[in-house]
Amino acid sequence: MPSAMNSFGATPNLATFLKASKNNSIESGIELLVSLLQRRQVRNSRQSALATAHLLLRVIGQERVRDVQVLIKRVRSVGRRLISAQPREMAVGNIVRRVLGIIREVAEEASAEPESEVASPSSGGMRELHRPALNSTISSFSPLHQSSALPASFHSRFGSGDSSNDSTPLIQSFSDLSLVEQQQQRPALAAAHAGSLFGLFQQPGSARNTPPVTGTSTPIPSTPTKGKVALNTSTSETIDLKSEILSSIRELLDELDVVDSQIAESALDHIHSGEVILTNTSSQTVQRFLTAAARKRKFTVVVAETWPNDHQATHSTIVNGSRPNDGTGEPDEPFKPLTALGTTVIMIPDSAVFALMSRINKVILAPHTVLADGSLLAASGSSTIALAARAHRVPVVVLSGIYKLSPVYPFDTAELIEWGDPSKVIDYADGELVDSLTVSNPIFDHVGADLIDLYITNLGGHAPSYLYRIVADHYRPEDVDLMSKA
Repeated sequence: MPSAMNSFGATPNLATFLKASKNNSIESGIELLVSLLQRRQVRNSRQSALATAHLLLRVIGQERVRDVQVLIKRVRSVGRRLISAQPREMAVGNIVRRVLGIIREVAEEASAEPESEVASPSSGGMRELHRPALNSTISSFSPLHQSSALPASFHSRFGSGDSSNDSTPLIQSFSDLSLVEQQQQRPALAAAHAGSLFGLFQQPGSARNTPPVTGTSTPIPSTPTKGKVALNTSTSETIDLKSEILSSIRELLDELDVVDSQIAESALDHIHSGEVILTNTSSQTVQRFLTAAARKRKFTVVVAETWPNDHQATHSTIVNGSRPNDGTGEPDEPFKPLTALGTTVIMIPDSAVFALMSRINKVILAPHTVLADGSLLAASGSSTIALAARAHRVPVVVLSGIYKLSPVYPFDTAELIEWGDPSKVIDYADGELVDSLTVSNPIFDHVGADLIDLYITNLGGHAPSYLYRIVADHYRPEDVDLMSKA
């Protein structure tokens, strides 16, 4: 165990890691976080995301390299160690992918800077626009292969008009030629039928998903030249890429701090007076969401206690507005309990969910992880609630920050489930009963996308079928598989 654990004489947790990381070496910080993840002393998605972002901020800040590819390999190496420590904590991999996307985008924008300063005849002399640094460029990871989602290899082979590079032929096959002809005909076709009913039936994909390609549309940035990009150069005109990367990671940390507040801003749009809301667990995201609505509207909240893993924290949240500080994590921000705001709160056992579902107007869940197909992992008992809601035609709303959205597809849901201490179900003191039974205590349930009606994120409300697009905007396809040695 790293010596940093014992330096404060307290149970290691997120606060311990943040204090120790300021005074210890990078390697000691990595070992400490690996140990905390393995022992589940950093326990939920937000704490894991904060710890990972702070660690990568230090790793990049103290890395002395002049090649972006070397920096990417270093971040991937650290990410692999953290993911191997706790593979089911997907927020760690999500933050590593976001940081890798930041590095790639800042490097690409810097390499494209000289080209963007040249006025384009089709753009009316205006400079090319760039998207914010925290969102990655649209790539072939998206299944929509329209004019704005072409693979990067296409732009490098056909989008460049540089005839000096003869090493790669411009057109290598008849299929490439037909692809070029289709792309040349698409702008004229889209402009001719833009806004017409005939155009909607002839080109449904481009009419709904991509705007018409005109002379005033934002140009698609070309693929940067492959090779090494310097992090710091002596030229004053070149941006300090390292500073830009660190600044973008700090913005990511700010996003993690305000994500619950941004979700709570839409509470009044979804909760109405007189409704009966069903929820479970002691999620602070749900607590803040309901508190924001309770200040202006009167409604009733029914809370399933989530026995046996989270029932004590759920009781404390109802009575005090926050979970008890057991010393294993960052203390929750204190809220006024809902009862103090005039809201009626009823706690029920998990077994009573189906019986009361006919009187429920809306179900609100808080996930541990949201998967790319729109399904999620949430506290044990969430699957039962979602199934009962579907049987009674009750809408299910999920509150989740974007940092919980993972590009992982649930090919084998059994591997995603984490199992807890069976003694919470049957005490080891009941020796005869323990010897006669096999006791399973799942911490999380997998809830299918067909059971979810709406996701509310810090970017707004989204249908489960739209989440793949958010994945394509926030994660690069080359960073999805972090365990590969590429």
